[in-house]
Amino acid sequence: MVGAFEQAILALMIFVIMLGMGASLTPRDFYLALRRPYGLAIGVVAQYGFMPLIGFLLATLLNVPPAIAIGILIMSCMPGGTTSNIFTYFSKGNLALSVLMTVTSTVTGVIMIPIVLLVYATALELEIPRENIIATLVLLLVPVAIGMVLRKISANVGAVTEFFGSALALFFILFLIVSWIPRNWQFLLETSAATYFASIALGVFGITIGYIFARALRLHPRNARTVALETGIQNGPLAIAIIVFTFSGAEQQAVTAVPVLYSLFIVIVATLVTLVFRRANTAAEQKMPDSLI
Repeated sequence: MVGAFEQAILALMIFVIMLGMGASLTPRDFYLALRRPYGLAIGVVAQYGFMPLIGFLLATLLNVPPAIAIGILIMSCMPGGTTSNIFTYFSKGNLALSVLMTVTSTVTGVIMIPIVLLVYATALELEIPRENIIATLVLLLVPVAIGMVLRKISANVGAVTEFFGSALALFFILFLIVSWIPRNWQFLLETSAATYFASIALGVFGITIGYIFARALRLHPRNARTVALETGIQNGPLAIAIIVFTFSGAEQQAVTAVPVLYSLFIVIVATLVTLVFRRANTAAEQKMPDSLI
């Protein structure tokens, strides 16, 4: 479970992460995105079409308790995280597209997340308090807006804010290791193999299907890598924050299991995928015409 002090730290970290996300944007970015909405549409379809379906199938096919199933669904319905921007950069993907897809999925998530959760939770006969989730998502748009204002006022301040937001997203993994895991060690030892499989499979299947989908649409390889990473790398900190502020007691501990394990394993999975993508970044590919999408 997460104590009051950890909740306060978590809320602060989420605020800074979302602040950094907003600081990476300018109004011109949205203008350019609207001029070429094809890529963003692909991202939304992959984010809220494929990932929730993957989560639903895992929750259905695996023999997991209802609380774990809820955790799988919530994790699969999250928007892209800023961590995907970092891995997109190192995999030589389209960083501009990655940032825009992350923010677009976050903004549209206010509407899409409650809808897909309602659909799949109803199908699995699970009860999820969607009102708290909607309220949390709306509040998270505030630091994004503040970040955009900071970037507008000063490009240097915006750049620093963006860096700290992205760095904190990775530091969040360390926070889990030193804080949540030791106090829930016995619970993790008793957690079924199916829960661990679901936590890893969400990222692996998401990246794989996202890449296949993008290549089927004949996107440039750089953009295909970007769509793949944006699809499979979800906003783990956001999922954990939503659960912490929505559930309590033993139920909170169980529902949090998949998002915590996912956040730990996705760094390993994304690192391996990035190494593969970098090897595929051939000289011939660099000669291909490129664009935002």
